[in-house]
Amino acid sequence: MPTFSGFILSQRSDGLLLAALRLCAVASAGVLLLIALFLLAESGQGLTNIGPERLLFDEAWYPAPDASNGQFKLLPMLVGTVAAALGALLLATPLGVFSAVFCHNIAPTFVATAYRRVLGVLAGIPSVVFGFWGLVVLVPLIGQFEPPGASLLAGILILTLMIVPTVALLSDAALDALPRSYAQGAAALGLGPWATATRVLLPAARGGVATGVMLAAARALGETMAVLMVCGNVVRVPDSVFDPVRTLTANIALEMAYAADDHRAALFVSGLLLTVLVSVLVLLAHRLDAEPAHA
Repeated sequence: MPTFSGFILSQRSDGLLLAALRLCAVASAGVLLLIALFLLAESGQGLTNIGPERLLFDEAWYPAPDASNGQFKLLPMLVGTVAAALGALLLATPLGVFSAVFCHNIAPTFVATAYRRVLGVLAGIPSVVFGFWGLVVLVPLIGQFEPPGASLLAGILILTLMIVPTVALLSDAALDALPRSYAQGAAALGLGPWATATRVLLPAARGGVATGVMLAAARALGETMAVLMVCGNVVRVPDSVFDPVRTLTANIALEMAYAADDHRAALFVSGLLLTVLVSVLVLLAHRLDAEPAHA
């Protein structure tokens, strides 16, 4: 039976742990705030000298250190970024959700375990490896049907491979978190595994599934190396999925090393746009995850 002194020590340990967790939370929030302030400060010159209208609707992207001598149109790269992420999300969401349903309701235990491990390995592969594979295999394959091969489609397919594990693993975790009574009640009503998953479990776990989808979208928006290697890096609004594009992240990686003055500030505006997009997705994911589940 625990003694009074042991109870006091336990209370002190809990208090120290709570204080440490609060300190970590404050430190994390402080780092995020500093990053946001840094981006705003570095973007200020571009927003002031160039202006939001030119940054979106200038004639083209031919940057120069002096705003009066350059053109700073970011809209084609913003469109390319959103198109690649949205296309990947449209492919990865059903693949990831169906993978979660397969592991949770249909596959034998040993098959589901092996498949989850494969998804875990796929989630941990560096993006540059995906880029190498896409450059050597996927781009020439697309080029056989519609040259040049390096295109929006290649970026979409590579991003799909990269974000499917995120959707699948988080959806699987959301299904695992549901009470067993949901599946037992469905079985008592005579529903099979597929009907149980689609009519009972997925609607009940929609908050967790939506969170996985939103976080996968955030990863797709922020991906740099793989899309830089396979998308062609042409600054234009694509007319089809076979057209080459350049994303905001690829543009930053390609030009930041030699950018100066207003050119550098315009690249920081690109980073600010990406941060805003990802922040909106993360906030939406938290909001969806906080919604109560109903069977």
